[in-house]
Amino acid sequence: MSSVRLAIAGAGGRMGRVLIEAAASTPGVMLVSALDIAASPMAGHDAGEFCAAATGVKVVTDASAALADADVLIDFTRPEGTLAHLRACRAARRGMVIGTTGFSAAGLDEIRAASHDIAIMMAPNMSIGVIVMSRLVEMASRVLGPEYDAEVFEIHHNKKVDAPSGTALMLGRAVARARGANLDESAVFARHGDTGERKAGTIGFAALRGGDVVGDHTVFFAGSGERIEITHRSNSRVTYAQGAMRAARFIAAAKPGLYDMDDVLGLR
Repeated sequence: MSSVRLAIAGAGGRMGRVLIEAAASTPGVMLVSALDIAASPMAGHDAGEFCAAATGVKVVTDASAALADADVLIDFTRPEGTLAHLRACRAARRGMVIGTTGFSAAGLDEIRAASHDIAIMMAPNMSIGVIVMSRLVEMASRVLGPEYDAEVFEIHHNKKVDAPSGTALMLGRAVARARGANLDESAVFARHGDTGERKAGTIGFAALRGGDVVGDHTVFFAGSGERIEITHRSNSRVTYAQGAMRAARFIAAAKPGLYDMDDVLGLR
């Protein structure tokens, strides 16, 4: 099978650089283009300036140009940029891997609509460890039931712009799904002042921001006389990039539709 040809958005950013390095070193994929905003200091430069294996790949600012020779675009940027790239992928009939979080309801609707025409894999976290954690959380929630209070804690670096993290929301949905509940109706995102007693069946969230923390997540199940904690800590963005490479290979061969990491890993 020939290599999957990749375009990577947000090339000059922290995650973009990690993705470029992964694409340049992962068997079965080939980096053919890099994309960034016009204001990026990397725009017009060679990606080899920060990844020797990507020498010869110019960082462009036009999504259509970036997609010309690509099979799949990987995007871990911001919602507005991702949606602009989504439209370009839809027009060019290219697959897309989305790791961006913080979409509005309208943005999610646009992604779902585009999936009728192109294959899209969207996940708030592409770490294999996080996917395993989500399964463990769902199993624990199902067994323990609503008698155990569920709280989701996360901490990320001080540059992250959305809260709670997409991963925290994914874990909250796993808790709710196992209980047959709706997270939109069960979630408590803020506590301040005289809040009264904790309402049974709710799922609490706490978000911290500081330093250069890549991402830590813990789901607490607190019962009478005991507490269970399920934790995942990311020490490097490389784990996300490795998952994205697997997702790109999957999407390159997939029919139009909206997929997640369970599909990529064959867990359905």
